Amino acid sequence: MRARVYAGRMEYDVDLDCEGLLCPLPVLRARKRLMALRPGQVLRVRATDGMAAVDLPHFCTGAGHAYLGAVPEGAATAHFIRRGENRPEPE
Repeated sequence: MRARVYAGRMEYDVDLDCEGLLCPLPVLRARKRLMALRPGQVLRVRATDGMAAVDLPHFCTGAGHAYLGAVPEGAATAHFIRRGENRPEPE
């Protein structure tokens, strides 16, 4: 399954506003939201913390999700994550 892109914009299933939150909150909130999604669904995480560009891809690699990329949106950056297959996360 691929993310849907229309007119240069990526389509997503769920939006998560993490603007104004600092590390590690964007990752923690994304993790919680992703647990409620079905495999293959896309989450958009809007964050203003520059570390999200490092932390979110790293989290995705460890948790089995696909980091699809990021797009600047004003003062924030929109990060796109595709939910991976169901598997237990390490404790």
